[in-house]
Amino acid sequence: MRSTTAAVDPSFLGSATSFSAAWGHKFPVINLQPVKLVGKRLTVACATPPSSFGRRALIYIATTSFLMPSPSFASATDENALLQEEIGKVLSKGRAAGLLRLVFHDAGTFDDGDKTGGMNGSIIYELDRPENRGLEKSLKILEKAKVQVDAVQPVSWADLIAMAGAEAVSICGGPKIPVQLGRLDATVPDPVGKLPEETLVAATMKQVFQKKGFSTQELVALSGAHTLGTKGFGSPTVFDNSYYKILLEKPWSASGGMSDMIGLPSDRSLGEDDECIKWISKYADDQNLFFEDFKNVYVKLVNSGAKWRSM
Repeated sequence: MRSTTAAVDPSFLGSATSFSAAWGHKFPVINLQPVKLVGKRLTVACATPPSSFGRRALIYIATTSFLMPSPSFASATDENALLQEEIGKVLSKGRAAGLLRLVFHDAGTFDDGDKTGGMNGSIIYELDRPENRGLEKSLKILEKAKVQVDAVQPVSWADLIAMAGAEAVSICGGPKIPVQLGRLDATVPDPVGKLPEETLVAATMKQVFQKKGFSTQELVALSGAHTLGTKGFGSPTVFDNSYYKILLEKPWSASGGMSDMIGLPSDRSLGEDDECIKWISKYADDQNLFFEDFKNVYVKLVNSGAKWRSM
């Protein structure tokens, strides 16, 4: 049982009820202790909910977080520390690749032309799309952290996912990435067809990323995230520059064996492009350079398309 006291306007409870009724949607029932009004403060005892609510609950949590006012007493440092603490409780090296993929699939919908998509938490509405298969598991992991953070102060899915990806990189030996907080969540899914396909050749990949505001160098640096996971680039739980070394070796060129299972078609295509090869070679030779460039482009990625709360 976890108790928290927050200063809120008691009339807010009525607003939340009206919101639910207006939309005609029955949110999942979460049993809480009665709300007690003490002076001008509401004291709420929050029981830890079941480990998995399902997709409706993900949307419920996002909606209630949006409705709840942010406490003015929490500093940015406290907010970052709270998120890192709760993410740390659910994060492991084995889960890192899935959480990092979650970041790319939420932020990767950004279109610099029409300014749609981006890091906005809309992934919670997009789990049925084929390209997002398997991401529900990673969201449920973060759901546990979100419930605990929301009991102290509301956090958007966009902020939580952005921070979780940075912590996933760090726990696996990669660079420490600073993440600014304050993103607002979308209330509808992003347009379809905005994520780069895994089968694209390098020339098309460069065009797609250019429309998102990323250079070829940034495309190559971001692709280094594939060093995590089961794509065959080194250890699945170590964030290093193995991705680039293996791209230069081109093991899939050998006949037979499992070498043709390494990487995605788009990964292999980068190794055939002269402009990409220049950066692949640099990162293969200098892991510190890769870490620095990945850190910078990750920050750019998770800020792409973000709408920010007023401070």
